[in-house]
Amino acid sequence: MRIGRRQDGGETALRSFLGALLERRDWIYLLSLLVPFVVYDLALKASNVVSQPGLVLVFDLMRSDIFFDLGYALFWVGMFALIRTGYARQVVVVLFHAVTMLVVLVSTFAYQYFRETGTTLDYGVIAAWLPNLQETLPVITQGVPLSAWLLLAVAVFYVTMGPWLVTRLLERRRGWLGERFSGASEVPFSAALGLFLIAIGFGSLSLLVDSGQASASKTFARDPLVNVVLTGVEEAYNEDGPDVTPVESPAAGASLAPTSGTEKRNVVLIHLESTRAGATTPYNTDLQTTPFLNDLAKNSLLASRYYTTVPHSSKASVSVNCGIEPHLVQPVTESKPDGIPAPCLAGLLKDQGYDSALFQSSTEDFEDFRGLVRNFGYEEYYPLESMNPDGFKKTNYFGYEDDIMLEPSKEWLEDRGNDPFVAEYLLGTGHHDYQCLGTSHGQKYFSDKDLTNRYLNCVRLEDIFLKNLFEQYEELGLYEDTIFVIYGDHGEAFGEHGRFQHDDVVWEEGLKVPLIIHAPGLFEGGKRVEGLSNHTDVLPTVLEMLGYNVEGGEYPGYSLLHPIPEDRTLRFSCFHQNACLASMKGYEKYIYHYDNRPDELFDLSKDPLEKQNLAGGQDRAELDERRKDLLAWRSEVDAAYNWLARGSSSTTGSEEDTSSPNDGVEDGG
Repeated sequence: MRIGRRQDGGETALRSFLGALLERRDWIYLLSLLVPFVVYDLALKASNVVSQPGLVLVFDLMRSDIFFDLGYALFWVGMFALIRTGYARQVVVVLFHAVTMLVVLVSTFAYQYFRETGTTLDYGVIAAWLPNLQETLPVITQGVPLSAWLLLAVAVFYVTMGPWLVTRLLERRRGWLGERFSGASEVPFSAALGLFLIAIGFGSLSLLVDSGQASASKTFARDPLVNVVLTGVEEAYNEDGPDVTPVESPAAGASLAPTSGTEKRNVVLIHLESTRAGATTPYNTDLQTTPFLNDLAKNSLLASRYYTTVPHSSKASVSVNCGIEPHLVQPVTESKPDGIPAPCLAGLLKDQGYDSALFQSSTEDFEDFRGLVRNFGYEEYYPLESMNPDGFKKTNYFGYEDDIMLEPSKEWLEDRGNDPFVAEYLLGTGHHDYQCLGTSHGQKYFSDKDLTNRYLNCVRLEDIFLKNLFEQYEELGLYEDTIFVIYGDHGEAFGEHGRFQHDDVVWEEGLKVPLIIHAPGLFEGGKRVEGLSNHTDVLPTVLEMLGYNVEGGEYPGYSLLHPIPEDRTLRFSCFHQNACLASMKGYEKYIYHYDNRPDELFDLSKDPLEKQNLAGGQDRAELDERRKDLLAWRSEVDAAYNWLARGSSSTTGSEEDTSSPNDGVEDGG
């Protein structure tokens, strides 16, 4: 009997405390939203965990979300207990719904973003989206299944109306919602303050994460909203980046000097969007996606181990066009006026009497290519907006079939006169979301996985465009006098290491890309470059083929017409800042994840798919040296771009900048 009395007494005390905090109606109103909210939030996280190979649904991967949700719930209980009536209570109710709506939206978008890309949603991604919604809104919405939209719609509706409907329904059925629990008294201020302190405690615990798994990052283990806030704080704290002394680029004063061997051949750069080496036939003979490119490679220079520095379109374009590493930050600073610290190929050749134009089958908003085109030195620009889309099919959310460039190309080539020229064709077809089935060129079966099959059909369309473009140059009598440089900007991932698309894919599927240089009369029977090479090697190779010497500056790349030093080290960076850095020397590849997940080390000669991480058995001091080398490289690259920023800031206030963002680039439209 005493035990029963103690239990009854404890239950009475609890009911009294709960009643002192809130009326029954308030408890129903709060819990009818907080309970579904917590279940929804945790369910999204659990779904992402179980979707990843090698991850187990353990507390370490969920605790940030659990602690955040507990802290969030207690915070609002405290707010409702502290502010009970009047206008202030109405404000609290509105804030309760608005803030919960915001958290639900962030959690939902973070869930979908991870599903689409294999990477976590952070502040940098959102900051990049907001100023460019015209470009990024289709990225966010395209390919999202109907079930996801329905789930979001239901969640939004319930957050808005659910508590009111549930409370009204119970009020009609019962008459006790407005009453307090028996024995309840007014809640003291100290009790409400205690709830706030407990809420802050749980919130603080949500910041402390330890993934506990080799294949999960700390950003993944964080609650989505916590991750967005923390990465925002980190970005604000490091707004100016590392403390790097500005240094002028070694190539800043470069110019060209003709030689006795100078031959003014045309130069054509063909940019294969999102095309990894293994998706093309010359690099993967078992896959017949690019038969034309394969035939072309038989009498061309092919770089067997060719890489991008940053797996992102704009960054890769900087390296190919300008022969330097891109700025290792997420914003496309290179598109700003004077945003590139060295002369680029089109600008260098312009001084030698070359005309220039860039054609693009995607919208000019994509990666702010209008600004990049200006800084590369191209005189004319033909983006998608200048072309007639009739008869062409969209192949992704911002572009059409690459064949849409053929007519503008023909018109420009016929009208340009007899001067030599530099032309670039930016093929957008390979980009996500791979709408490449059902075009006028039909389709082929390459994979039983729908996403992969659609992607490979996009690569096939790129090959068809190549064939058509080469035929155009032959018909116009330009083929024999032209150097064609065909390159992939970055690869594409399909979950090989738990990630999709490309931005932060630092493994081979994201970094290794094709490079084929075709020049009629040269490389007959084919030339293979076996050493490590990257995008910075294109500019010195082309200039040597044309017979020019570089004076007044020095570019970092190597001409592929000569053997590459065996001790060369390539260095790489993820697109998002502080996500990853990597280096490769010979066949040994090291990846540093900024302590978000364990370091990785692979022997590509024995493990080309990067499945066996050797870092655990490596001397820690040696890995530390590799990490320091990468951080020093990042600082060195950033120093040249900081030099530009210093030059811009030195003129601020003394001279008004009246230049147009389109200065120097004539729109072909």
